[in-house]
Amino acid sequence: MTGRMLPRLLAAIAVAALVACGTSEKETYVERPVEALYNSAMDDLMAERYDRAAKGFDEVERQHPYSVWATKAQLMAAYSLYEASRYDEAILALDRFIQLHPGHRDIAYAYYLKALCYYVQITDVGRDQRITADALKTLQEVVRRFPETRYARDARLKIDLTRDHLAGKEMEIGRFYESQREYLAAINRFRTVIDQYQTTTHVPEALERLTECYLALGLNEEAKRTASVLGYNYPGSEWYRDSYALVTESKDLPPDLREQKGWFARVVDSIF
Repeated sequence: MTGRMLPRLLAAIAVAALVACGTSEKETYVERPVEALYNSAMDDLMAERYDRAAKGFDEVERQHPYSVWATKAQLMAAYSLYEASRYDEAILALDRFIQLHPGHRDIAYAYYLKALCYYVQITDVGRDQRITADALKTLQEVVRRFPETRYARDARLKIDLTRDHLAGKEMEIGRFYESQREYLAAINRFRTVIDQYQTTTHVPEALERLTECYLALGLNEEAKRTASVLGYNYPGSEWYRDSYALVTESKDLPPDLREQKGWFARVVDSIF
C-alpha cells in the first residue's frame, strides 16, 4: 500500500466509526420509570399533541407490559388516536383492548369509543353509507351490552340520528328512481323506509312518494290505501295535503281535513 493511499483509508475508517457510533446512540434502549412515561404521555394529551401522546402510551406498554399502567395506556392510546382523527387505527386498538380485557371496568367505554370512531365519520347522504351502518351496529351493541350506563343513554340518541341518516339515503335513491320513472325500484326504497325506519322523520314523505308511484302505475286502490295511512298518522303534514290532492284531484283541503281525523281517517277506518 502506498503512502498516499494510507491517509485516505484511515479517514474512511474514521468516518464509518463515527456513523456507527451515531446510529448506536440513536437506537440505544433507555428504560424509564412507568409513572414518568405515563405522565409524559398524559401531558402530551392535555396539550393536544395527540400523535405524540399515542406514541407515549404505546411506549408505556412496550417498556412495562405487565404493569397496571400498561392496560390503562392501551385505552389511552386508542383515545389519543381518536382525537388525532386516526379512526381506523383507534378501532384496531380498541378491538385489541376489548379482546384482551373483556372484564375491565372501563370496557363499556371502550365499546362506546369504538362506536364514536364510526359515528364521527358519517358523511352526507349523497355518499356511501357503510360507515353509517357500522356506526348503527356498534351503537346498538353498546346499548345491548351496557343498557344502564351513561354511554348507553348517549348511544340511544345517536342511534336515532343514525337511523334517520340511513333512511335519508334510501329516500335519496328512491327519489332518483322515481325521477327516472323506474317506479318499482322507487317503491322498494320507499317501502324500506316505512318498514325499517318507522320512527324517522322521513316516513311521511315516503308514504306520499309511494302514493305517487302507485298512481303512476295505475294502482289506484294501493295509492288510496297508502294515502289513508299517511293521513291517519300524519294529519298535519305537508305530505298529507299533497297526497290528498293526488287521490282526489283537488288542491284544497275541506274543513274536516284540517281536524285530527278527517277524510283519510274515515277512509282508513273503512279499509281496515
